[in-house]
Amino acid sequence: MKVTLSALDTCESSFTPLVVLELAQDVKEETKEWLKNRIISKKEDGGAQLLFRPLLNKYEKETLENQNLYLVGASKITLLLGAEAIGLVKECNDNTMRAFTYGTRHNFKDFDDDSDDFLTVAECQFIIKHELENLRARNEKMIPGYSQAKLYPGKSLLRRLLTSGIVIQVFPLHDNEALKKLEDSWYTRFTLKYQPLDRIRGYFGETIALYFGFLEYFTVALIPMAVIGLPYYLFVWEDYDKYVIFASFNLIWSTVILEVWKRGCANMTYRWGTLVMKRQFEEPRPGFHGVLGINPITGREEPLYPSYKRQLRIYLVSLPFVCLCLYFCLYVMMIYFDMEAWALSLHESSGSEWTSVLLYVPSIIYAIVIEIMNRLYRYAAEFLTSWENHRLESAYQNHLILKVLVFNFLNCFASLFYIAFVLRDMKLLRQSLATLLITSQILNQITESLLPYWLQKKHHVQVKRKVQALKADIDATVYEQVVLEKEMGTYLGTFDDYLELFLQFGYVSLFSCVYPLAAAFAVLNNFTEVNSDALKMCRVLKRPFSEPSANIGVWQLAFETMSVISVVTNCALIGMSPQVNALFPESKLDLILIVVAVEHALLALKFMLAFAIPDKPQHIQMKLARLEFESLEALKQQQMKLMAQNLKEESREGNKEEEA
Repeated sequence: MKVTLSALDTCESSFTPLVVLELAQDVKEETKEWLKNRIISKKEDGGAQLLFRPLLNKYEKETLENQNLYLVGASKITLLLGAEAIGLVKECNDNTMRAFTYGTRHNFKDFDDDSDDFLTVAECQFIIKHELENLRARNEKMIPGYSQAKLYPGKSLLRRLLTSGIVIQVFPLHDNEALKKLEDSWYTRFTLKYQPLDRIRGYFGETIALYFGFLEYFTVALIPMAVIGLPYYLFVWEDYDKYVIFASFNLIWSTVILEVWKRGCANMTYRWGTLVMKRQFEEPRPGFHGVLGINPITGREEPLYPSYKRQLRIYLVSLPFVCLCLYFCLYVMMIYFDMEAWALSLHESSGSEWTSVLLYVPSIIYAIVIEIMNRLYRYAAEFLTSWENHRLESAYQNHLILKVLVFNFLNCFASLFYIAFVLRDMKLLRQSLATLLITSQILNQITESLLPYWLQKKHHVQVKRKVQALKADIDATVYEQVVLEKEMGTYLGTFDDYLELFLQFGYVSLFSCVYPLAAAFAVLNNFTEVNSDALKMCRVLKRPFSEPSANIGVWQLAFETMSVISVVTNCALIGMSPQVNALFPESKLDLILIVVAVEHALLALKFMLAFAIPDKPQHIQMKLARLEFESLEALKQQQMKLMAQNLKEESREGNKEEEA
């Protein structure tokens, strides 16, 4: 029998708050009451059947600020039924991974009716977010008290409240005890050990755990490059003939590490249950707008926007703007080369020590300008992509990533390609690569972690003083935590983190044969990056909602594309080396043809390796095939039962007709 919430008592006088909902200061009382009723009402009445209370009671509101903060939680039965509704996959007693159902809950490993540890806190918060987002308008035409905030049947109430500015933000609370345990095993003690990825996944969810898993894997994969590059730098630095060996190793390395990562990723996500988790139907993103109509797939009423209008915006506005930005970054690059020429001429004329230091100044300035341009362009790209009015969040993210990657690639690497293949100045290439890599790493560490951490510590002290000065009899611990966390910055996803690794991968795989220490500097940076990113997640930014992920998504394709470009680049560098040129003193055409042939052969080898190394290990493939077989068998049995039931009803109706 299917269990429903209406059949169970979920009323609790007090509960552990998991999510905070902040309303605007001028929200009307009738709106608050309506929202509260929708959140706590039973499912059959269109509610979420969650637990809900204000942070402050009536007396405290008269003496304290932050009156429009509300705490949201859920009873155990609500969470378990929510886990079934979203198709959460958990490990069974027979070590298989299956979609959780409340009726078969005792078949799942570590389930206990008297324990609350079966679901992780991240999963509980994700379930609450899912329930809030699935609060839908029924017969309301508008949000009570706000005639301009129109509603239609099936519209997500939370999304309308957010876009109307009635709800300021919804965020999950940190669990201080669990956070302290995670920090102790993660980054507070600086030791060379693997990260506690399972704990990170349990606290932050699969998307963030996969990022840290990839960061760790990429750092370990860089170590062979760093080990080979260090003696290469020490002993044959000026002998550019020898970089053929390093470039050849680079080609194999950049291919193998990405294929091996897929296998490791499949192992992790199968263990976490997201590899076999069924994909949820994607709702329109909050910023999507259009004329109200009927979606032909779902049959629901929702905004509709013609595809041709979106394509016109992309090709007539976005594309020309991106091309203009690319032209501008090339113009800035040429200014940089003018500065390099000026610094070099000054050094040659004087030859003093300070002018030798001055040789690095143009590269440092250019590296800073690149970072500034990347950040400014990011804002423009976000605005344009939002203006294109994509219906789905996945489409929005894909178009944004494409815009940002194209610009960042050209902005960061155009000067290096120009030096390598136009100027053919390996010494300047080495200097520029080193300066760009090291400067960008230092700037990222400062802007992403150190500066936000210092600002957050300063704000934390102010909040503590304010709470200590309170005379009111309140739960100061919860109040302080909520007020502190609501002012923290919002984590905007793993986009910037993956982008940083993508550019780093480019510096290492494209030109590191010219500067062998690139991999070593990347390893050192990533060791500190793990700790600074962990600090950022735990102490600087709001805790993000968990998001189930089976892989790193479109970034896998981005890294693979970079590895293909690295094959072409390294083959060209090999072809330009004096060692190879000496083999073809008379005919440069033969050299070009051989380099192109070798490049095609290496690309073929690369794709053969990608094909030969399965994306999923054999045991994972067998388990997935077994699950698919069992689901098909269950579907057959269900269909047979339905057919038998229909036959019984037909025979019963036939008997009634004969009797009549």
